[in-house]
Order: sequence, then structure tokens, then C-alpha cells
Amino acid sequence: MDNKQKKGKLLIFSAPSGSGKSTIINWLMQEHPELNMHFSVSCTSRPPRGQEQNGVEYFFLTPEEFREKIQCDEFVEYEEVYTDRYYGTLKSQVEKQLEAGENVVFDVDVHGAVNIKKAYGDRALSLFVQPPSVEELRRRLTGRGTEKEEEIEKRIARAEYELTYAGRFDIVIINDDLATAEQETLAAINHFLV
Repeated sequence: MDNKQKKGKLLIFSAPSGSGKSTIINWLMQEHPELNMHFSVSCTSRPPRGQEQNGVEYFFLTPEEFREKIQCDEFVEYEEVYTDRYYGTLKSQVEKQLEAGENVVFDVDVHGAVNIKKAYGDRALSLFVQPPSVEELRRRLTGRGTEKEEEIEKRIARAEYELTYAGRFDIVIINDDLATAEQETLAAINHFLV
């Protein structure tokens, strides 16, 4: 019998803000430890905040170090959020986690998701969580009470754009009812990991 540890796979999540993606991911990770889901440890060029430690929350790099790694094609995906403020995922870190048998979770924007899926093909499952409607998304964002109307309008515009990407994902989960969306996501992941 082969005792070699089974390699992990990639689980890529993307969604407009307010769709419930983080709630679903957290539920899966807490309630279903058998899925062996672990976030990838990303890199950032921002300084550590509070108690953050290098290699735990992020790998902290200078903007110069980040650009050097971009030049050497070391990232699966990266984004310059604004001048010299980068976030990205190292290929070497993903491979290390996959080799350890972890199922690596990505919580990324639609561009990052499409790029990761392109890079890993059948080893990755891309899931797009969407609200039942833009009106419902607006209601959820307003209901949070954490953002001004102007910020909500920006998020709605961004969501409308992101929704055009839904067809490029393996699975689309419509989060109309959270418990149903959680079960649909769990079923899709279980089917993929077999």
C-alpha cells in the first residue's frame, strides 16, 4: 500500500462584498475540520499591525522585495492596491501547503480567482458566492450600518462588475438563504475533494 500523503487541492472563493463569502468560509473551517482547509499565507508590503508576525498572518516584504519577486514570476497572484502597497500569494508557499496535504483556501477578488484557476486547472475549484440580487446586496450593506452611502454605492458598482465574472467560475453559489448556501458549498467541496 502507498503511504505517500495525499496532496492538497486549492479552493478559490470570490464574491462581491456583502455576499456572505467570509461567513461561509468560516463556517466550513470551524464546523468541518475534516476538510483540512487552511488559508494561504500571503505576502504584503505593508508594515505589520499590532501583534502580527512574519510568516503567520503575512510574509512582510518591502515594496522593493515585492517587485523583485514579481520580476522573478514568484507569485500565483498579486495586486498593487495602491502605490507600493502590494498583496500577493507566493507559488512556493502554495506548493509547500499542498505537499503537506492541506487544502489551500484563497479568498480573493475575481481577477485573482481567475488567474489562480488558470494556473492550477483541475487541482483548483473556483467558487463564486453571489447575493440573490443587487437590491438584496444593497439592503445587506446598508443593514451593516458600517459604511456611508457613498461607500455603499462604490461597493454596489464594484459588485455589478464582479457579477459579470460569475460564469468563469466552476460553481456559483447563490446566497439567498445562508444555511442552504453553506450546505451547497460543502457538497461542492466534498465532491471536488474525493
